[in-house]
Amino acid sequence: MTRLAIAIDLSRCTGCNTCAMACKMQNNVPMGMTWNRVLNENCEFEVGVQGTYPSISRSHLPIACQHCENPACLRVCPTGATYKDDKGRVEIDYEKCIGCRMCMAACPYNARVFNWNEPVRDPDFNYGDKDVPVRGKGVVEKCTLCKERTDRGDEPMCVRCCLSKARTFGDLDDPDSEISRVVRERKAGVLLEEQGTRPQVRYFN
Repeated sequence: MTRLAIAIDLSRCTGCNTCAMACKMQNNVPMGMTWNRVLNENCEFEVGVQGTYPSISRSHLPIACQHCENPACLRVCPTGATYKDDKGRVEIDYEKCIGCRMCMAACPYNARVFNWNEPVRDPDFNYGDKDVPVRGKGVVEKCTLCKERTDRGDEPMCVRCCLSKARTFGDLDDPDSEISRVVRERKAGVLLEEQGTRPQVRYFN
């Protein structure tokens, strides 16, 4: 078995959004949409801070598809467009997606986006990995754990480009992998554990 996953060190994340931009460029994500977001925790605004000057602080939470072992999105998909592959990733078959958005409603992590209109890209051409499928109007899309890169044995682009080295990628089913070691030693946890989705993305400080 293989369970590809990412572990994120929140103490190293600076909120620079390089992961979000790298993801967008790698995966040909249209304007106005992101698969990979960095939230400023407990802040009303995207660039907000916690506290009152001069005693202020800011903490960041990078979030995308959690590639759950028990994905809520998969259970509600009426066409089988959402599926788990043999590497533990949650993927979407865009040919089967009918745009019902049941998966979006079921996901507790708000990790999917929907193409309401024909996608707009600036510059006006497709960019990123040539093997990434081009999505059109009326389908749901999300983080694929950079399927095309990871199928070639590369790490996801968000991991590759993280300036503060806050991300570790690997196979959770390999006890000797770097990610397994990090999860064990740093006691990495998951988001919304009470939902029972068993995310493969792990977080620690």
